Amino acid sequence: MHRVYAACRLVSYTLAAALLVVALESIASQAQNRTGGSPGSIQTVPGMPPVVDPRNIYSQIRADNLSPAAAGALSRVYVPNRQSNDVAVIDPATFKVVDRFPVGIHPQHVIPSWDLKTLWVNNNAEGRKDGSVTPIDPKTGKPGKSIPVDDPYNMYFTPDGSAAIVVAEAFKRLDFRDPLTMALKYSIPTPGCAGINHTDFSIDGRYAIFTCEFGGTLAKIDLVGRKVAGYLKLSKGGMPQDVRISPDGALFYVADMRADGLFLVDGDKFAEVGFIETSVGAHGLSVSRDGAKLFVANRGSHHVFGPHKGKGSVSVVDFAARKLVTTWPIPSGGSPDMGNVSVDGKTLWLSSRFDDAVYAIDTATGEVRTISVKKEPHGLCVWPQPGRYSLGHTGNMR
Repeated sequence: MHRVYAACRLVSYTLAAALLVVALESIASQAQNRTGGSPGSIQTVPGMPPVVDPRNIYSQIRADNLSPAAAGALSRVYVPNRQSNDVAVIDPATFKVVDRFPVGIHPQHVIPSWDLKTLWVNNNAEGRKDGSVTPIDPKTGKPGKSIPVDDPYNMYFTPDGSAAIVVAEAFKRLDFRDPLTMALKYSIPTPGCAGINHTDFSIDGRYAIFTCEFGGTLAKIDLVGRKVAGYLKLSKGGMPQDVRISPDGALFYVADMRADGLFLVDGDKFAEVGFIETSVGAHGLSVSRDGAKLFVANRGSHHVFGPHKGKGSVSVVDFAARKLVTTWPIPSGGSPDMGNVSVDGKTLWLSSRFDDAVYAIDTATGEVRTISVKKEPHGLCVWPQPGRYSLGHTGNMR
């Protein structure tokens, strides 16, 4: 009798163990389906290139990963001068301006296209109605014919490359346009986002977080549902600027020009979770070639238009440690703004917004070299840059 009972109990345990294995396999299978079919992978929106390394979304912007689409481009730094309505072209090998050409009214940023074949100058014609975008052929460094576009303050691209996202700041609106012809496809109104400005995208491409410069808030945009998912009021400061996502996709780093530092935001929960103090007027953000560091251009002022020779500097933040490493002051004062790093990662190129100059900064030592340009340089573009595709701005590469 005891042997029969023991046998029955053994069968019962065996069956229970088998059911547990099935259950665990089912859970694992569901998890893999959610993440794209393999452990640790990311299930991206259709058409978006895969995330190669979920621990470092910047793994494809290393110096040795220059795309064939960008490899034939001239090595140049394109500097839009807002007040003189032109673009200065710098040869980074000689640190000299080698060309200059007129574009539209009030050029703000020079933006590499998703397919890396065109550089777009955004001429937003602030306070006017004749905004435009001017294409530049990066193989020749020469501009093409400008295309009329409503208030193109900034430009990004959907992660699948199907649309250019023109940030129509004055209209509190995002216009999704054909990435080649700029024909309007659809718009997303953002009525609660005064001064909609810069953005970065979630690791899976499902949403983006935009800054609202004049409202002290952020706007979360559901790119799949084509709608505003919500607004987040930041706890202090009140002038959010550039945005970059952490290498693991967990946090968004938001520069705030009045808070003098970076807000850390959990994108999925859309909640503020931390703050890193940098220096006066935290503004533009650039990522190092290995994805380990974030360079913060501190413009030296809390105002849209600041003084010459201000308290400008560049801070270096360690992504993994989530802390400030060092801050390099601009000798004799300055106003670093927007830009990016060179192909080899050794030089950080930034416009000097209030000082009519461009800075070439050694990313190892912080040593600054200055090149004079024309009036009010803004979002300069270093080209070419490594990466498979561009999400816009001055080179948010992946």
